[in-house]
Amino acid sequence: MHRRIVSWIKEQVKKAGAKGIVLGLSGGVDSALVAALAKKALGKSKVLALFLPCHSALQDSQDASLVARRLGIKTKKVDLSSVYDVLIKILPAANGTAIANLKPRLRMIILYYFANKLKYLVCGTGNKSEIMTGYFTKYGDAGVDILPIGGLLKREVRNLAEELGVPEQVIAKSPTAGLWAGQTDEGEMGIAYAELDEILEGMPKRRRRVSCNRNLRKVQKMVQGSGHKRQMPPVCEVK
Repeated sequence: MHRRIVSWIKEQVKKAGAKGIVLGLSGGVDSALVAALAKKALGKSKVLALFLPCHSALQDSQDASLVARRLGIKTKKVDLSSVYDVLIKILPAANGTAIANLKPRLRMIILYYFANKLKYLVCGTGNKSEIMTGYFTKYGDAGVDILPIGGLLKREVRNLAEELGVPEQVIAKSPTAGLWAGQTDEGEMGIAYAELDEILEGMPKRRRRVSCNRNLRKVQKMVQGSGHKRQMPPVCEVK
């Protein structure tokens, strides 16, 4: 599996005429795996990992640094906390989602700044479990050029990360987008990744029957409701 993804990354970079890859390294297993795959594809000199803390947990920064050191890839830190604070002060009050989504959208801006500067591609770190359920920020962490692990469920991400030697503490930690203190992916979605993956794998077989399973209905609703996030904006054809 990893050889297929490595080959695909090489192909995408070559087709784009790019010189390398830039990605955000968060300290989680998804970004750690993508960094490892990118290094295998292009070599450590053509991969730039950005540390983009925004009132982030110290452990996440430490784990991101550990991964980067293990891989020997280039890094750059841009702390977005003060920029985020200024935006919160000048913007009108809003709900938690609007405020929280500022963080991944600020990170997207910085990733593309470095991508434009270096003529690199922005490499996304989203997995299939997140993409199918819409658990990502439109024009935030979804604002990328390529998605190497977008075809892998969370379970497959963890398995491949273990195979490629990602530190165990990174693989085992509770997944979080770091949107607020104590936030976790599973807590926000209201379902464990293990069950989510099982449902996503089985959904094509269940299309023609109605299920009484509450979590199945929940996941179906998430998939259907997030369809717009997986598509280009609709265009009004006038000719």
